[in-house]
Amino acid sequence: MELRPDRLAAQLASEPLRPAYLVAGPEMLLVLEAADALRQHARQAGFGEREVFDADGRDFDWNTLDATFRAPSLFSAQRLVEVRLPTGKPGKEGGEVIAGYCANPPGDIVLLVTAGDWSRQHGGKWSEAIARVGHVVQAPQVRPHELEGWLEARLRGRGVRADRSAVQRLAERVQGNLLAAAQEVDKLALLADGGTLDGARMDALVADAARFDVFRLVDAALNGQPAQAARMLAGLRAEGEAVPALMGMVAMELNRVAALARVQARGGNLAAEFKAQRVWDSKQAVYRRALSKHPAAQWERFVAMAGSVDRIAKGRVRLGEEPVDAWLALERLLLAVAEPKAKMLAS
Repeated sequence: MELRPDRLAAQLASEPLRPAYLVAGPEMLLVLEAADALRQHARQAGFGEREVFDADGRDFDWNTLDATFRAPSLFSAQRLVEVRLPTGKPGKEGGEVIAGYCANPPGDIVLLVTAGDWSRQHGGKWSEAIARVGHVVQAPQVRPHELEGWLEARLRGRGVRADRSAVQRLAERVQGNLLAAAQEVDKLALLADGGTLDGARMDALVADAARFDVFRLVDAALNGQPAQAARMLAGLRAEGEAVPALMGMVAMELNRVAALARVQARGGNLAAEFKAQRVWDSKQAVYRRALSKHPAAQWERFVAMAGSVDRIAKGRVRLGEEPVDAWLALERLLLAVAEPKAKMLAS
């Protein structure tokens, strides 16, 4: 059975836990919250032991998961077994292990599979097997025209009343970033005085989460959003920022992606590298989308280009007698990151 994230809690309350659940989709906040709801419900139902497997990369041993399904619990009569499947594709061996579990699920285990990007191409016999014995929870991306409705429902769920203008102002400020939106709504639940918020009151209470900062600028490029990256860069310039002040974060992020790309290119464990670099789960989808657009060698070139932009910004590179425009150089770099076919300024 397929569910939307906002229906999961009601479904869990209306029936015993099913043997298997798949929570998948590109909207990481919704995936994380749905998975948390399931974990909490499992704890309340007496599933006192939790095992987590990061099935990332070709070196993951699916036999280990299969053996876990067959082994008795050491500490608890009931176990929650989680499989993190960032790509949404377990491969032939993984699909057979999951489908085999669903064909004859043990009574003391609940399987939770979480996945990032999700579409019809990701599904297969293994996800159909989960749907037969459990639930598939799809967390689709919240589209721009859906954001105000999502925010209104979120506010209402936190006990905050807001009129249409207030919801519109909040939507303008968070710019589609659900993590930022969730944080702002939680803050409003603490600060609102019980009355209905209007636009002016919303402005007074909400921090400007849509401020054009360098963190979100780089995220826009890594997410493949060239128009948004260019708009944010123009906003930073209008606010009086200087290119050298931006380049530390830009270079740091590009170096991080280049390191991840090297691990991926040699078939290494990307999940372990995320952990080593202390990348939050909610940010991993951004890096994975970036890695899918360019090979490792290209990310190395981007790192070199960032160094060139930094030198341009500090006046160390000139075109004849005239200095090269550092803002233009940075824009070309970010567009090249966002769009594989974009042209970069020659170093």
